[in-house]
Amino acid sequence: MIKMLRRRLVDLAVVLFGVSILTFAFIRLIPGDAVAIMLGANAEVTPERIEAVRERLGLHLPFYQQYFVWLRDVFTGDFGVSIWTGRPVIEEIAGHVWPTLQLTVLALALAVVLAIPLGILMAQLRGRRAEAFVQAASVIGLTVPPFWLGILMILCLSMVAPHLQLLGYVPFSKDPLGNIARLLLPAIAVSLPILANLARLLRSTLLEAMQQDYIRTARAKGVSRRGLLYRHALRNALIPFVTSVGIMAGYLLGGAIVIEQVFAIPGLGRLILGAIAERNYPLLQATILLVTLSFVLVNLIVDLLYAVIDPRAAK
Repeated sequence: MIKMLRRRLVDLAVVLFGVSILTFAFIRLIPGDAVAIMLGANAEVTPERIEAVRERLGLHLPFYQQYFVWLRDVFTGDFGVSIWTGRPVIEEIAGHVWPTLQLTVLALALAVVLAIPLGILMAQLRGRRAEAFVQAASVIGLTVPPFWLGILMILCLSMVAPHLQLLGYVPFSKDPLGNIARLLLPAIAVSLPILANLARLLRSTLLEAMQQDYIRTARAKGVSRRGLLYRHALRNALIPFVTSVGIMAGYLLGGAIVIEQVFAIPGLGRLILGAIAERNYPLLQATILLVTLSFVLVNLIVDLLYAVIDPRAAK
């Protein structure tokens, strides 16, 4: 286990280093000058003033020097300050991360909790008439874009209940029920493709596990079909399921950022889009790096859970 953890941490460091280089480079390929956009178009903006601001922000340095200065500061916990507000970018991110985190956790919980019974049901319906209907429903769930589903839900519910508040965000500390009510629809929209994917995966792994020799042996010993399914097959079928949950958590972060725009949720999605429009390099770099860090940490946790479920994976 320790050896596997050490190897995974090295992989994590390599991934973060590569992402930091790509992020730093690609952000600067976005057309437009951050300083010119910040100062705006007016008579007081002169080339000398633009150059002075560039020097103050360190943007006059060559690309590689800017990167190593930023990387050195990151290792000391300093992610820089926002070009527009002058506040530390960590404070900017902290003010927007909670809605995105809530939405992601709620969507993932919905997907996992519903995918397990749905996957078991799909496996039990194999060869029956209802199987075609369930399979078609899962394909629809995979192909429906979350943002389109979110818009459709808003339109339908606004016609049924026009006075129902569907957009925006209410902090949990102020109104717990209102907070959950505002996040439920976007969570359903963004979790539907994940739910369909996980349910189909669990069905496939369950059917494969039911064909294994140990299942035949247990069946020959008189174990009931229910016992075979829940006591023996499900444990092994959950191994690839758990791995996929970790991968899907990363995709949920990306999906949550998109769906936040539909439901006017002030999360990381709004922060990232605003930083792109403003060419706010420090804020954008820090946000993408921290989102990547959360993605790889989730996958690290999943790898550890994988090793707990199947100790052979830790070797």
